Amino acid sequence: MHSTGNIIADTICRTAELGLAITGASDAGEFTLIEANATAYSDRCPDCDNTGAFRDHVHRRLVDLPVVGFPTQLRVRLPRDRCTTPNCRVKYYQSQLACAVPGKKVTHRVTRWILQRLAIDRMSISATAKALGIGWDLTCQLALDMCRELIYNDPTHLDGVHVIGVDEHKWSHNRAKHGAGYVTVIVDMTSHHRDSASPARLLDVVDGRSADALRMSLARRSPAFRHQVRIVAMDGFQGYATASKELLPSARRVMDPFHVVRLAGDKLTACRQRLQREKYHRRGLRDDPLYKNRKTLLTTQQWLSDKQQARLDELWAYDKDYAVLKIAWHAYQGIIDCYRMRNKREAKKKIRLIINELRTLKGPNKELAQLGRSLYKRLSDVLAFFDVGVSNGPVEAINGRLEHLRGIALGFRNLNHYTLRSLIHSGQLTHKINAL
Repeated sequence: MHSTGNIIADTICRTAELGLAITGASDAGEFTLIEANATAYSDRCPDCDNTGAFRDHVHRRLVDLPVVGFPTQLRVRLPRDRCTTPNCRVKYYQSQLACAVPGKKVTHRVTRWILQRLAIDRMSISATAKALGIGWDLTCQLALDMCRELIYNDPTHLDGVHVIGVDEHKWSHNRAKHGAGYVTVIVDMTSHHRDSASPARLLDVVDGRSADALRMSLARRSPAFRHQVRIVAMDGFQGYATASKELLPSARRVMDPFHVVRLAGDKLTACRQRLQREKYHRRGLRDDPLYKNRKTLLTTQQWLSDKQQARLDELWAYDKDYAVLKIAWHAYQGIIDCYRMRNKREAKKKIRLIINELRTLKGPNKELAQLGRSLYKRLSDVLAFFDVGVSNGPVEAINGRLEHLRGIALGFRNLNHYTLRSLIHSGQLTHKINAL
């Protein structure tokens, strides 16, 4: 029969939900030690599943949730039985608790608590391990094992995925150890495509940034998943387009508007730099007309101030050789205007016309001709945006969250660890974690 004090302690520590009844507690220095008797356990033999005969009691140590900010350990008193089944391989066995896996050092709710701290509160492994009073390795392993269970062993995890985004991501800056340090991230954007307020979720992280990396990720998915994907958003990298065409033949490929505009801006910059070298035979200095307008040239025309517009007008009138740069600037602004137009049908016609004109350019403007050939090679992917309206914006948002994760952890050295931590952090597992 419990005393009133033990009932209060059971309530505060919530040991009743573990199938335990507190009998005492003590300050063990770095942690609080709670003595308890098991009230919910299995006394069947683990080999023959028959009930044995009571022999004596043993104690099992378990790590539980912190109490009032201090790590907590449980010392649970359990019956030990003797198996009475003839020829059973087990002579004596310890009763098994409902609140912990046999042989594990922590209760079930500790694993859930770890995942909640990592996924919801954005705590580091070190801070989580310190709160529990256990080692970094154990804390990490518990989280990763459960993450694998929630993702890779859940047959419904990929249900309803119709729109995905693909991009590269820099996970390690130590080239000596990790080569290029890049991974390919695959993001589910289905909910975001239906409702822009809905967040995207990370589906997979694959080593490398190549066609083989994306090919490997898609190949290990089921044919049903590959058939249900209808749209794939990506940057201008041809390798991703090739892999998606091979393994997702029925999906519509979309080249992200940001990368189209960025490619056009890069060619505009390359044209300016070439003119700078041809005219001055050196790199730009502060007062050089081309160099001091480098940022103004990349500013959307709608947002140019009167001062910036005056500087551009002065630049175009400065030298007839800058006429080539003016053509590149108009092409860059024209591509931006296409993505700003409300009438998508007219925008699609206009950007097709711009690309066709650029790829047939002759003369000194080799940068624009190269831009036209590059975009014409991916013309169907560029035009697809105006039909489906999918961009890689949510993927870039996930990349930003992963950068934040790397900052929390002060960097990563193991790619498998980084992959699973990324899935915990950005895989929208909160509802699954809370259901544990």
